[in-house]
Amino acid sequence: MRAMTHVPTSTAPSPEELPALPHGNTARRLTWEVLPPLLRHTIEGRLGSRVVSAKSAGTGFTPGFASVITCADGSLHFVKAASVKAQRPFAESYREEVRKLRSLPPGLPVPRLLWSHEDDLWVAHELEYVDGANPARPWRRPELDTCLDTLEVLAERLTPPPLTLDTFAHDFADCLSGWDHMRRVFPDLPYLEEAAALAAHFEEATAGDTLVHTDGRDDNFLIVDGRALLCDWNWPVVGAAWIDTVVLLIGAHGDGHDADAILAERALTRDVGPEDIDAFLALIAGYFFERRDEPVPTSSPYLRAHQAWYAAATWSWLTKRRGWS
Repeated sequence: MRAMTHVPTSTAPSPEELPALPHGNTARRLTWEVLPPLLRHTIEGRLGSRVVSAKSAGTGFTPGFASVITCADGSLHFVKAASVKAQRPFAESYREEVRKLRSLPPGLPVPRLLWSHEDDLWVAHELEYVDGANPARPWRRPELDTCLDTLEVLAERLTPPPLTLDTFAHDFADCLSGWDHMRRVFPDLPYLEEAAALAAHFEEATAGDTLVHTDGRDDNFLIVDGRALLCDWNWPVVGAAWIDTVVLLIGAHGDGHDADAILAERALTRDVGPEDIDAFLALIAGYFFERRDEPVPTSSPYLRAHQAWYAAATWSWLTKRRGWS
């Protein structure tokens, strides 16, 4: 499929006004056949059996190899791999995922790391195979609650963090540039300056001593046996325990759920000051506004459409909470 033409967006549509994404089929990934023979041999050695088929994960927006592998002995495996030279950012993210997973305590609702391999050309690792599925979109309330339950378990177990990490404020400070971008491309956006002023308070709003995932979208959860496992531990940070819950509820709000009612119900968010959540939403809205207007990468044709939808969902929720018409 050809990548979509890049056209900067100077409006703030609602989520329902944007084209629907093909959930479960957004990734363009390396396949088993294109991996170099030496790497395939290395992976098969780790798996202990010859690979007979590999089905790429259709979710996500990165081009690295990520497949459910079936071996000749009938065993199933989930393996990721990325080229150090051709896919450096993604190889680095896989390295980080390995490092983070090795430091997490056992027994979390997280697929286990089984092995990893690194050389000058490739980074690869295997995660525990889970016979589950991503939550359906639009979000259904039972699956949403299951994922929210998992976030509460993780917040309890990961406070304080089991490893040294940067703070949310440190890693997400660059997101403030989103409002400078909007001043350039859409200076007449209603409440732009109010939103920028809110976002400027994100550092104190998001301070905390919990390890937070920061990317708890539907495609990073697997539902299995009535519980949800959270995947893709590339870039966790230290921050407020409620951050992941609000991230997840951005998508739920965009799908028509009453996110504010859910905030009032959940243990991690019911006592959080509204201004703190609004500062966070303002920061994230600016980030997505800026990212949606960047050129579409050929390796991820749906990435900008995904970011445009999240920009609309975040802005819609923030304006509703603030009473901005």
